[in-house]
Amino acid sequence: MIGPVEVRPIQPYQARKPYRCPGCDLEIPPGTGHVVVVPEEAPDLRRHWHRGCWFKEQRRLGGRGHPTSGTQRT
Repeated sequence: MIGPVEVRPIQPYQARKPYRCPGCDLEIPPGTGHVVVVPEEAPDLRRHWHRGCWFKEQRRLGGRGHPTSGTQRT
């Protein structure tokens, strides 16, 4: 990720199309809760992640934040 990011939770009813998770390279099917990670300096580079994959990425990078608690900046 590039600099600070905003983490937005996506509820299952909001997930209307499939996305590819950059953490595991698997599809996030419609109707699946997940998070959108938006770099503050490059919002066009936003990516949809499985929650678990994002938690792993945060641990790997030494970050923090709990995206299910609302919009977070990490």
